[in-house]
Amino acid sequence: MRVLSIVHEATAGLGVFAGVAAERGDELVEWTPAEGPPPADALDGHAGVLVLGASMHPDQEGEHPWLRPEKELIGELLERRVPTLGVCLGAELLAEVAGGASVRLPAPHVGWTETRLTDAGSEDRILGGLPERFVGFQWHSYACKLPPGGVELAAGDSRLDAFRVAEAWAIQFHAEVTREILDGWLDSHREDPDAVPSGFQPQAVRDETLRRIEGSNRLGAQIFRSFLEYVEGAGR
Repeated sequence: MRVLSIVHEATAGLGVFAGVAAERGDELVEWTPAEGPPPADALDGHAGVLVLGASMHPDQEGEHPWLRPEKELIGELLERRVPTLGVCLGAELLAEVAGGASVRLPAPHVGWTETRLTDAGSEDRILGGLPERFVGFQWHSYACKLPPGGVELAAGDSRLDAFRVAEAWAIQFHAEVTREILDGWLDSHREDPDAVPSGFQPQAVRDETLRRIEGSNRLGAQIFRSFLEYVEGAGR
């Protein structure tokens, strides 16, 4: 089974998800929007689509002109009901394209935080097997607003952490992140213009990561495995 994987930056790659796909024998076909147009068969040559995160924001079309055609592609995916999973920036793009919004937070949200499943989340095909409460890693400056017809699946402290709309799922937390990826983000945290003014202290996150990362990786693998099983069952 082939899944189109939109990877915006080399430093924000597939992580845990790559191992899950390899175990199942699925092919993750990577496309980086900044490097050129999508594959000719982007809409009809893949069983599902994964949209990963990145350091840029959904409203930065001036700095990153490729965001506009990517949003148009996501709109087509929603219209055709192609099973799609968006992570962080991918979630924000899904929210915006589906008629919701992504709005700037007063301060960036960075660190390990608790998320709680809603009743709908507990019964969801992708997130339903997760614990009612779990801790995930978040690093974002924007928050998702639920689109019309969307279903809230998980939340925490007034945050929308996960939702579903049509055949698309969106998670604001980084279920894919490995310790190696996270170490790279922390090493380069001064490149984030939002994190530095907020007084972000990376060492505290490093210390907590030692306690959290194994559980996070198991949770991320479960989410992506459930998504791939759903895509397989959809039989596109």
